[in-house]
Amino acid sequence: MAEYPYDPKSLCADEFINHQEILDTLEYADARKDDLDYCRSILAKARAHVSPGKDHAAVLSHREASVLLACDDPAINQEIRQLARQIKLAYYGNRIVLFAPLYLSNYCVNGCLYCPYHAKNKQIPRRKLTQDEVRAEVMALQDMGHKRLAIEAGEHPKENPIEYILECMRTIYSVKHRNGAIRRVNVNIAATTVDEYRMLKEAEIGTYILFQETYHKENYLRLHPTGPKHDYNWHTEAMDRAMEGGIDDVGLGVLFGLDSYRYEFAGLIMHAEHLEAVHGVGPHTISVPRVKRASDIDPSQFDNGISDDIFEKIIALIRLTVPYTGMIISTREGEQVRARALQYGVSQISGGSRTSVGGYVDRERPHDTEQFDVSDQRSLDEVVNWLMRNDHIPSFCTACYRAGRTGDRFMDFCKSGQILNYCHPNALMTLSEYLVDYASADTRRLGVAMLKRELGKVPDPKVRQRCQENIEAIFAGTGNDFRF
Repeated sequence: MAEYPYDPKSLCADEFINHQEILDTLEYADARKDDLDYCRSILAKARAHVSPGKDHAAVLSHREASVLLACDDPAINQEIRQLARQIKLAYYGNRIVLFAPLYLSNYCVNGCLYCPYHAKNKQIPRRKLTQDEVRAEVMALQDMGHKRLAIEAGEHPKENPIEYILECMRTIYSVKHRNGAIRRVNVNIAATTVDEYRMLKEAEIGTYILFQETYHKENYLRLHPTGPKHDYNWHTEAMDRAMEGGIDDVGLGVLFGLDSYRYEFAGLIMHAEHLEAVHGVGPHTISVPRVKRASDIDPSQFDNGISDDIFEKIIALIRLTVPYTGMIISTREGEQVRARALQYGVSQISGGSRTSVGGYVDRERPHDTEQFDVSDQRSLDEVVNWLMRNDHIPSFCTACYRAGRTGDRFMDFCKSGQILNYCHPNALMTLSEYLVDYASADTRRLGVAMLKRELGKVPDPKVRQRCQENIEAIFAGTGNDFRF
């Protein structure tokens, strides 16, 4: 592997995700992981984020975070989890944003060894939604109560060109069904050009999401033997092109299990540092998927699987290291893992998800076109009910995106702690919409009790009064779609 200098401000992937720097970081962590005084000093640095403010504290470096990841002292690990929960509450409160994925097409020209959509898989039927089918899926999702979608499609220049994605976005935004509307469309598609990112921006994209899969270049090339995704640098530099194209909010993620979790963690944090250094804005979200079983895919063939305990520690350390970012966990994980992840840093989860192409209009869950096995198969109402029973506010809020609080403007609000003045009342109002239009009787009962408790926690009396009036209008059927 060629040698490159480490430079977080470079636009070359080999320099801002520098292989030798990651190796040096792992060596640095191994040399210091048993120095408990040093570990505590790192935690003390992170603890400053328990109180967000305009003069927000310095974040941990990838080297400091890697030391904590390598440390196996039980007391330090317990403190990491406790501190992660405090920081998560400081920035995001007890709100959990809900969304659903919508798979548009599983046509793909890539040869990714861990994904059932790979071009050589003859076991999986290929399918692509028509615009009429997209409308039907959106209405089914609206009937569940969803307001935010993440659309997904395989990479196929002929079947899934950018024009198809843009047409689907226009269709999704156009569907107004009963009281339902999709207010934010996040997009997870393959790395593309600056011009095409500009098109996505003009189509009112929410967040552009692209998982790195693995930051280890040599392993990346092996896992992506054919297709345009084989180009590591084109893929890894995609977020810079997206931001050059005007997309304010981008979402990172690795697929844990493809390489050493310590290597991946360091690379992920370095990518966040790079975006901050170059663009002044870190990732809007970080996702933490793990390799799961699917058609033609056996997770046991990858020898880098991680335990639930390590997985939770990674989530906690991401929260400590990138305190301002939203963190996403999908239905790849079951109820128990998701419950703990919510405590340690996750702020967004999918609910009632189906990972097949379409599938929401079907009463029975289809499996023939699934990208991965869904571990959490509860309905959206069951997830909303469960969240409230665990003192989380289910939020369907999209206000920041629609009010222009994106990119550096969102980060300024978030880092200063001001975002709480918007998010808490917005969460309560969107929860009210769900309770009125979609909730089961038991969920509505829990929700009404939660609204009474949480309204009193809105600090500004004028905002609290207006929020209460808006909630009353929602329940009376005289108003909807309020936001601060």
